[in-house]
Amino acid sequence: MSVSTSAARNARPKVTIVGAGMVGGAVAQLLAVRDYADIVLIDIVEGLPQGKALDILESGPVLGFDTLIEGANTYESSAGSDLVVITSGIARKAGMSRDDLLKTNMGIVRAVTEQVVNVSPEATIVVVSNPLDAMCHVALEASGFPKERVIGQAGVLDTARFRTFIAQELDVSVRDVTAFVLGGHGDTMVPLSRYSTVAGIPITELLSAERVKALEERTAIGGAEIVGLLKTGSAYAAPGASVVGMIDAILLDQRRVLPCSVLLQGEYDVDGLYVGVPVKLGRGGVEHIYDIPLTHLEREALHKSAAAVQELVDAMSRLGAA
Repeated sequence: MSVSTSAARNARPKVTIVGAGMVGGAVAQLLAVRDYADIVLIDIVEGLPQGKALDILESGPVLGFDTLIEGANTYESSAGSDLVVITSGIARKAGMSRDDLLKTNMGIVRAVTEQVVNVSPEATIVVVSNPLDAMCHVALEASGFPKERVIGQAGVLDTARFRTFIAQELDVSVRDVTAFVLGGHGDTMVPLSRYSTVAGIPITELLSAERVKALEERTAIGGAEIVGLLKTGSAYAAPGASVVGMIDAILLDQRRVLPCSVLLQGEYDVDGLYVGVPVKLGRGGVEHIYDIPLTHLEREALHKSAAAVQELVDAMSRLGAA
């Protein structure tokens, strides 16, 4: 079933968001306000994407946007999408093993990707489903797309959290804070304080080593901190904003340098794994991977993070063969 709000306008790019949960809804709302792309919101739950789409559409007169947004339970209306965001998947439940979660989300992401590719063979895919780096491997294999067009969102979110904590610590505007976080999306991520600055000044010159370490550690558990406060549910506003930042960079050809999960093939001495590193995002997706100099300890930490991703990839291979 599909309820269309209006006929699609060919002049605008089309973005499909698969998964109308909290993150998918946040992406749709924030992107709608941008007013340059039309949106298809897809979910298997009858009425959920249609209701969220209509609700967002009705905010247009108040917020001043003319974005067309359509909710659907099938993929026909998403045909010809320029960009597809995959947020589908389940959260780990009580009594569920890591392998059970991995196998379930592998199946979901694979099925979604295959349906996306059938109707939008030229799209760029942004993966948000967890475990993120591992799910990028599933989407890449299922799509058959070049690696430049299958990208994971994690580093933008992790960096946003790091920038927030730095700005709070120093009582400065987040607009003057830049930061990078490398590695897999999880507690093995590698915040690069040496490359993180306030108006060009490295934070290592502004804060004690102890405070820098504390901010790095808080960044690594940023998602868990929010889950602990909410009790039920997880973060969605910052993840949604991070996805929209990537969409802007790609569809508006901004050539932004952002940390994203991409397939490395020798960069940072990592081969054949999706790992978060700084890349240039433009209309073609990933246009350049920056292999920045790292100290021995930083490189060691990045390889430890990559090893955690490799464990998940190996587990997926085992589960797929089972």
